[in-house]
Amino acid sequence: MRLTIFWERMADHFGAAYADSFARDHVMAELGGRTVHQALDAGWEAKDVWRAVCASMDVPADKR
Repeated sequence: MRLTIFWERMADHFGAAYADSFARDHVMAELGGRTVHQALDAGWEAKDVWRAVCASMDVPADKR
């Protein structure tokens, strides 16, 4: 998954204004105690981060 697609999906689910705030502030156990930005900066694949967000935030199957 390309980062542009990842951020489009984040904005679609959380809204454009909240997606970045969530990605900066929400620490997720599924990401090893990291935020979305920290996980991406640490080299995690965007698709794996998206899967973690989906699992943690109950993203509907049609948006996964």
